[in-house]
Amino acid sequence: MRIDRCVCTDTTLADIVAMARTEGLSLTQLEDRVGCGTGCGLCRPYVRRALRTGVTVFNQIVHEADEPPAA
Repeated sequence: MRIDRCVCTDTTLADIVAMARTEGLSLTQLEDRVGCGTGCGLCRPYVRRALRTGVTVFNQIVHEADEPPAA
């Protein structure tokens, strides 16, 4: 299984991380701007991990409880 995007917005995690880093956006600001994490919410832990680690492709399921709270 390859997980690399927010399905609801069809935005890749790589694009989300790039936008966050380029524009200095927080998770909340990304949610407002892109909509990631606000539809079904399944991408939220992946977005948080991607922002924390820079990894943008996952081959395992990540749950909300697997990630520390967003800063």
